[in-house]
Amino acid sequence: MTKPNEPSRASITWRLIAALTGTVVLFWLIAVGIGVYVVHKELSETFDGALQETAERLMPLVLDDLGNRDHSGDPQSLEQLNKGLNREYLTYQVLDANGKVILHSHDAPPTAYDVPLVIGFHNAARYRIYTESSADGTIFLHVADAFKNRREASRESGVALLWPLLALIPASIVAIGLIVGRSLRPIDRLRSQIATKDGGNMMPLDAETLPRELQPIARSVNLLLDRLRLALEAEREFSANSAHELRTPIAGALAQTQRLLVELPPGPLAERASRIETSLSNLGRLAEKLLQLSRAQAGIGTGEKPIDLIAVIETVIGDYDRDTGTAGRVLLENETKGKLIRNIDIDAFAIVMRNLIENALIHGPVDDEVTVRVDDGTVRVVNGGHVLLEEEFTGLKKRFWRGKTKAAGSGLGLSIVERIVNQIGGRIDLISPATGRSDGFEARITLPRG
Repeated sequence: MTKPNEPSRASITWRLIAALTGTVVLFWLIAVGIGVYVVHKELSETFDGALQETAERLMPLVLDDLGNRDHSGDPQSLEQLNKGLNREYLTYQVLDANGKVILHSHDAPPTAYDVPLVIGFHNAARYRIYTESSADGTIFLHVADAFKNRREASRESGVALLWPLLALIPASIVAIGLIVGRSLRPIDRLRSQIATKDGGNMMPLDAETLPRELQPIARSVNLLLDRLRLALEAEREFSANSAHELRTPIAGALAQTQRLLVELPPGPLAERASRIETSLSNLGRLAEKLLQLSRAQAGIGTGEKPIDLIAVIETVIGDYDRDTGTAGRVLLENETKGKLIRNIDIDAFAIVMRNLIENALIHGPVDDEVTVRVDDGTVRVVNGGHVLLEEEFTGLKKRFWRGKTKAAGSGLGLSIVERIVNQIGGRIDLISPATGRSDGFEARITLPRG
């Protein structure tokens, strides 16, 4: 839905369909208008020709009829001879030299048309009239054609030209939609290619297969991708190199501090040395997380061949079992009744499981168990603890966000997990309270199909 005060953004396809269809309809209407004008003009010439020809042919017949007629009767009674005939499109009046009507057709008025007794065309209020005269100028003939006949003919011609427009509009919409849709396919293809680009996919776009108009856009995007790739590579190299170079001196300083703690007697110096040991341990974990983040950003995920994820999980849990501080706290519930085969990089999945289990151990109650449940499509890591509030979920996957906790940690674990899970084509969901419990926290990974 469009937000308030935000203009609606119609698609290019519908804009083109509306514009082109409107243009076609507009030009069709203009053509109809011109056609009606031309038809009206031509019909007027045709009707005028018919008027003149009718008058010229009718005049000899009128003269012959008047010569043989008995003039003792009322001349207006001749009108009764034509009663009952169909509508006359052409009417006529026969007049003497004084303008008196001698004879007229049954649809003609009994009084003379208000036009002069002069040979040629004349216009009355409702009629177009052609006047013809006998050779001696004693008899005149008016042949009239009503203007409404001409307007009716022009109107019917216009309507006949407008009828195809009813079929033209939907046909134009369909045809233009198909043409525009086919023409815009390269844009959709370019958009789809750009949408796939992220930190793990910086391959350049194939600009050569695109239409000429889109090639500059593709080249500009490729230049931008090159700059982003160089910037990301520099960032990754710096993070990886810094973390790698720091691991040895941090480990050495931690060992010296631990040795110093053994040698120092209880007191303020021992407490200070203990705080230094804690800081160095946190710094070592941060360096390890930075190395993992660098690998996640490098795009690890899909492996070269399918592996058994159950074996990877058992290996990770075994590492925690060998640590005296976490031995026996991580339990595996395997509901697959066999192996869980997926085409995933071993190191990538191990990083995911190690971070989830570590988070569960650190943020769950002390000495509480962490359960790893595995079935055919999901891996769930469940720990106890208080229920998280809705606002706490929004930042859990952000880098260096640790929430309301005093537990040790860098705030990078879930960010690394989400990055790797997305790269393998899976999905991670964070749930609190845990499924089937009234408290606790659950991290659920939905794996891609094998």
